[in-house]
Amino acid sequence: QVQLVESGGGLVQAGDSLRLSCVASGLILSRYTMSWFRQAPDKAREFVAAINWNNWRGATTYYEDSVKGRFTISRDGAENTVYLRMNSLKPEDTAVYYCAAGLVGGRSAQQYAHWGQGTQVTVSS
Repeated sequence: QVQLVESGGGLVQAGDSLRLSCVASGLILSRYTMSWFRQAPDKAREFVAAINWNNWRGATTYYEDSVKGRFTISRDGAENTVYLRMNSLKPEDTAVYYCAAGLVGGRSAQQYAHWGQGTQVTVSS
């Protein structure tokens, strides 16, 4: 049974940093595209970042435009963990952040079969 458990959210001020973690069990990380999505109140869930990996290319990462240069997604295969480092946080980054795993991946939430429970990130101005 696949399980994704996020942690690391919290209340911070604008300009601060946070690192979110997603510990995966029941799957082999290298076989999946691992992504972070977020959902703010009264808004649709939106793509934030994704990472996939293969033996000859290594890791490939993708970002939503508004987080490029501020957020960094990474993975630790030995720990079966995916991270989202968030720097220069803005109030508009406030949302519940979800970890997701999909065999195909992409920017649509419908392409992911497995989801964590989410972790709240609140950025005050």
